[in-house]
Amino acid sequence: MKTYAIDGHSLTIADVIRVASDPGIQIKIAAEAIPIIERAANAVQDFVAQGKIAYGITTGFGAFKDRLIPGEDVEKLQENILLSHAVGTGALLDEKAVRAMILIRANTLTQGHSGIRLTTIERMLDLLNFNIIPLIPSKGSLGASGDLAPLAHMSLPLIGRGEVFYHGRQMHSAEALQEADLTPIKLSAKEGLALTNGTTLMTALGCFAVADGLNLIHSANVAAALSLEAQNGTLRAFDAHIHEHRPQACQIETAAEMRALLEGSSLTRPDDPRNIQDAYTLRCIPQVHGAVHSAILYAQNVINIELNAVTDNPLLFFDHGEARVVSGGNFHGEPLALALDFLSIALTDLGNMSERRIAKLVDNRSDTNPYPPFLTERGGLNSGFMILQYTAAALASENKTLSHPSSTDSIPSSGNVEDHVSMGANSALHALEVIKNLTTIIAVEILSACQAVDFRLQKDPKAQLGVGTGKAYRIVREQIPFIPEDTYLKPYLEKINDLVSSQAFAHLI
Repeated sequence: MKTYAIDGHSLTIADVIRVASDPGIQIKIAAEAIPIIERAANAVQDFVAQGKIAYGITTGFGAFKDRLIPGEDVEKLQENILLSHAVGTGALLDEKAVRAMILIRANTLTQGHSGIRLTTIERMLDLLNFNIIPLIPSKGSLGASGDLAPLAHMSLPLIGRGEVFYHGRQMHSAEALQEADLTPIKLSAKEGLALTNGTTLMTALGCFAVADGLNLIHSANVAAALSLEAQNGTLRAFDAHIHEHRPQACQIETAAEMRALLEGSSLTRPDDPRNIQDAYTLRCIPQVHGAVHSAILYAQNVINIELNAVTDNPLLFFDHGEARVVSGGNFHGEPLALALDFLSIALTDLGNMSERRIAKLVDNRSDTNPYPPFLTERGGLNSGFMILQYTAAALASENKTLSHPSSTDSIPSSGNVEDHVSMGANSALHALEVIKNLTTIIAVEILSACQAVDFRLQKDPKAQLGVGTGKAYRIVREQIPFIPEDTYLKPYLEKINDLVSSQAFAHLI
């Protein structure tokens, strides 16, 4: 059986995606983390026994921070947190997102600053190991005092409440626990707060957004290279000397990737003093795609840090063996909100570039161009790829709305105690929608460029595509034929969309 051990310090985006995608991986707690977890849990129990005032342990939360909780009600308080906070709405998160959330939350709790018991973390891992999937609505988090509502829904099954998906059907969590021979737990002091107070939803969704973004930037480079060949473009703009003198992040690398994709191509034009440069969407690929790539890497760095950060409140620290409770604001999602908004903006612009290249591929009414208008013979009788460009344009326009920065908004909550929020969960949800749309835009460009290339190859059967673009072209043509006349295009669009999503074009060189 494959296993993975969490220690609070080593989790990566790749680990999250691997565990989220494979229910066969058994998750355990690293041995070295166990005494640290137990030390913090014991300290919490000492605070309660001694009647010390500690936020979230012996007091209420948010606007109720000054309400002292009698010792006999401390455990009930933790259960009440889950029950009262589980008020999310909207579409349910998919299984991978939920598994990612459980893994990330358990990982941060193993650092021993949250005061949660070892048995409670182990029960969280039981949900993963038995693939008991809590039903978590996607909306309802302000992304400030943690992703409260989503995390409450995630945690309800631990106490036998809420709904889950198990063995292919939806059921009450108590029923699923019974089938798995597990028993609900009774939360101890601080545990309800530790489970719900963190940036876990936005971090989990951010993992998928970053991974998808990295796939799409390389897929977009392939699409752009194919479009350049289709339009008989020049390689001059990718000359290494140009980019060495403007060493912005990823610009040099993008130019090098374009040269590698197009190496050996005879479908690009040599130097021509009467036609020395192409339109910006071809000429400025290194500058624009490189900047987008840099934005993805920025988000990647923020997410990687957050995966191993302690994000609940209050936190326990130990000075010379003595525990102290410190209240702060690590639950605030602003670092992720800004990064995910930036990611959405960057990927939206990548779609803008791609859509304009699609428009140039189909809106071609010059006799000197190497393919017919709308990529079809007998235009008029056939619409060709005309409406595929409409689809790309609609999605590019929608992305412009979706990429409005959520982090620029804030609505005070909890009696104005929580008076600034990040809206980072909205940032993450919007980023995934932008990615979904961008995937289709790039798919349309690849499909359109291959159609245009076929017209060029018909005129010059001996012509050669580049090393990388030739691989991409063959991947497409293995599943999607040249389209000589109007037909039902939707199945082809779905196939090319699946190819882009599956990273078929991301690692060709």
